[in-house]
Amino acid sequence: MTMSTPATTRPSRWRRLRRSPLTHLLLALVLLALVQGFLVKPFQVPSESMAPTLETGDRLLASRIAYAVSGPGAGDVAVFARPDDWAPRPDRGALRTAVGWVGDIVGFGPSNQDALVKRIIGEPGTTVRCCSDTGRVEVDGVPLTEGYVVDDLPFTPGANDCSTSPASARCFGPITVPADEYLVLGDNRANSADSVIACRGASPPAVDCARFVPRADIIGKVVTIVWPFERIRLLIDGG
Repeated sequence: MTMSTPATTRPSRWRRLRRSPLTHLLLALVLLALVQGFLVKPFQVPSESMAPTLETGDRLLASRIAYAVSGPGAGDVAVFARPDDWAPRPDRGALRTAVGWVGDIVGFGPSNQDALVKRIIGEPGTTVRCCSDTGRVEVDGVPLTEGYVVDDLPFTPGANDCSTSPASARCFGPITVPADEYLVLGDNRANSADSVIACRGASPPAVDCARFVPRADIIGKVVTIVWPFERIRLLIDGG
């Protein structure tokens, strides 16, 4: 009887551990962390810079595996960690950091991740400028058709364009995108702090004014809006 006691005690403790709500909670957190680390990352839109494609407060899923085989492409709506040279990172206290850590795992609530969402326009090595004679953004000399842009900056050929003084605020570049970096713009061009915010309207065109997003800072490709209910939809080919 004495020899059998440890054998019966150990399974009993193991069963209690498996049935513990704390164990279930920890396993759920680990699973969520793995899903968000390797598959999809939830994200809340912080501003109106991507309207009307994305509205302030929209909750998204960004696919991490979308770029596992091929890199980010022009036209993609992508979530990325704010690069250090875009703005200083906020200083958070210990309690706020702890709460944000939980929010990052479960995908809701406060987050420690200072992330942004924009549309990729220029891939590494491409040259981006605005504007064509009709006010369109050009990539390597080819004008883009951007049906997703609704509230663009004023541009009138011959009266308020890139040759007038002052130049249209829509104008920038040409800008050549460095290796392993991307040029991004908001769909709401009139209200977007994006790659070319410091370049617009300069006459002659400003030099070294653009800011880029390193490939390492890109978190994933936005694939769907999951909340609010009336806006749930897939983003096919950038929305």
